[in-house]
Amino acid sequence: KPNQPSSSPPPSPPTPKSIKLNPSSMSLAGLEGALTLTDRNAALSPDSASLSRTEVKVHPVVLFSIIDHYLRRPEGQGRVIGTLLGKVHANTIEVTNCFAVPHQEKRDEVAVGKDFNRQMLALSSLVNHSERIVGWYATALNGTMIVDNSSLIHEFYTTECESPVHLVVDTSLRNSSLECRAYVSNPLEVHDEALGNIFTQLQVKVESWEAERICIDQMSRPNIGEEAPLVEGPNGSLEGSMEQLLEMLEVTSAFVDRVVEGEIKADPQLGRKIADCLSAVPRMRPEQFAKIFDENLQDLLMVSFLSSLTKTQVAIAEKLSI
Repeated sequence: KPNQPSSSPPPSPPTPKSIKLNPSSMSLAGLEGALTLTDRNAALSPDSASLSRTEVKVHPVVLFSIIDHYLRRPEGQGRVIGTLLGKVHANTIEVTNCFAVPHQEKRDEVAVGKDFNRQMLALSSLVNHSERIVGWYATALNGTMIVDNSSLIHEFYTTECESPVHLVVDTSLRNSSLECRAYVSNPLEVHDEALGNIFTQLQVKVESWEAERICIDQMSRPNIGEEAPLVEGPNGSLEGSMEQLLEMLEVTSAFVDRVVEGEIKADPQLGRKIADCLSAVPRMRPEQFAKIFDENLQDLLMVSFLSSLTKTQVAIAEKLSI
């Protein structure tokens, strides 16, 4: 006899798990499973494709904070997570700050301190109103950038901001380098059934302000037998600016003299720019300019003195506490 089909109904596909732990202080609900997509143009919707072309600019202070958080992690914890703060432009996401967020991971269960996250965000808003949540960060787990629980945590941050960015930092220092990657997530659905998330990699660029660049230059180890460069004080930087301004004036004056004597052909466009620069300088008597300059210089010296005094008091307080 031919095999008769079974009369029992076919098994229904497994439904995504919803996880919720400690609703009073820590809670998280999301989908299970994570996939990584490195091809930015493969299997993406128009909105996702435009988002994948977004560039993520990370400041050094963010990387240092993530490394410090990882070094201070509790014993036995595989990785750490936190919230990224910054600004969103047209096709650029600038990450300027971050703070750590406590979390717990146990196999396929995750808990995130949502109350702590809101309190830290409120405190951060008091200092800088322009910064807002742009995503979250995590350290790599045994060299793996994206793990299954990443989709759960990412689902939590979708309630905190629109299209959050996931920044992953590999603290293993493989090949003597700090690897940093950024991802955006999109749901993976089959027949309107959510199965997990697809993480698409974004371009990452480290960008630093002038103050950050100076600190990085000072932290860089010099060669053997070479002394580390010294940071110029306020007086040194002011003196350097005045010398540079005087040098530029001398070059401009020599150029004008050569044009007047007929050695160089006159350039009307360049002449207009020189005239605009001269007209921008306020007209005042030399003694009045000297008075204003001396007053600003005294204010600068007073600030320098107060900062040195504060450093001394802090050093004395540390010695007394010991």
